[in-house]
Amino acid sequence: MTRRYDPERRQRIIDAAIRVVGAHGIGGLSHRTVAAEADVPLGSTTYHFKTLDDLLVAALRQANEGFAKVIASRGGLEAPGTDLAAELAGWMGEWLAGDRTGVELEYELYLAALRRPALRPVAAEWAGALAALLSRHTDPVTARALVALMDGICLQVLLTEVPYDEEYAREVLSRVLR
Repeated sequence: MTRRYDPERRQRIIDAAIRVVGAHGIGGLSHRTVAAEADVPLGSTTYHFKTLDDLLVAALRQANEGFAKVIASRGGLEAPGTDLAAELAGWMGEWLAGDRTGVELEYELYLAALRRPALRPVAAEWAGALAALLSRHTDPVTARALVALMDGICLQVLLTEVPYDEEYAREVLSRVLR
């Protein structure tokens, strides 16, 4: 039997894992469900990802890229005299206005780190990278507070189904920055 060259297989498996978690939650994730979703042999998932935690780490890293893309596309932090609170509120508004499934998935993976220690470094990387970015405009303690506040606002929007209020977000972010 000849081995088929498939350089995109690993990525298809990650994408399939994200779709499975999006549709069925973390509890619905297994090598079998991912293999079926990716249309690959079961052995391919275990070849590329020895454990489900390895697969979840890859999925969380990819999901984290969603918010990073929003930040990069706006580019507002580079402008001198940027209103940081308004920029951050705008980031959240743009992110929450996009594909809500992706936002929910990212937070589900992020919160899975509570029970899956392998995910904790990835969740910490994301928070640390965002705090480092914000530290260019404020002190490190305030930057961490801003990240925590943004997480809280996003979680409240996701959990309460109350629409995102950009003006409210800008106001509370401004208070932290004072």
